[in-house]
Amino acid sequence: MTAMRDELHIRDVAPADAAELADLLNAIIARGGTTALQDPFSAEDLAKTYLIGPHVHCCFVAVAAATGRIEGFQTLVRNPPLPDDIGDIATFARIDGTQRGVGSALFAATKARARALGLTAISATIRADNHGGLAFYGKQGFADYAVARAIPLKNGEAVDRITKRCLL
Repeated sequence: MTAMRDELHIRDVAPADAAELADLLNAIIARGGTTALQDPFSAEDLAKTYLIGPHVHCCFVAVAAATGRIEGFQTLVRNPPLPDDIGDIATFARIDGTQRGVGSALFAATKARARALGLTAISATIRADNHGGLAFYGKQGFADYAVARAIPLKNGEAVDRITKRCLL
């Protein structure tokens, strides 16, 4: 699937993207404060877990049309605690690339693919202190579904996780 939006080219992830996406994600993890992920990924582990592995429904990348640089990615995976007809989503944009429509452009492709796959809903779990992430998913039509209280980070800090759902 391809689409253009705000000078972004949206396409399916390719195995060759894994190293660049691992660098993108690892920069977010190192900065801290937005993702519940706390350990860096090798390109191989990222590919297996979120890009092209057996539990991945789909994964799209947003490529800047002018530069060819990947600005972000969005993955939709099977999460064993969820019913088979609900996908679990995660969105990652370059630290210097937020507020440029990357997530929204990616979500249009992910939502269309989820519907084509017969999914009935998409679930997102966001740290309660990730105000940008909560606002992003709310803007995409996700509604609050559940809260997991005081989930500890590696440093001992307890942070709630808010689960939101988008019905398809």
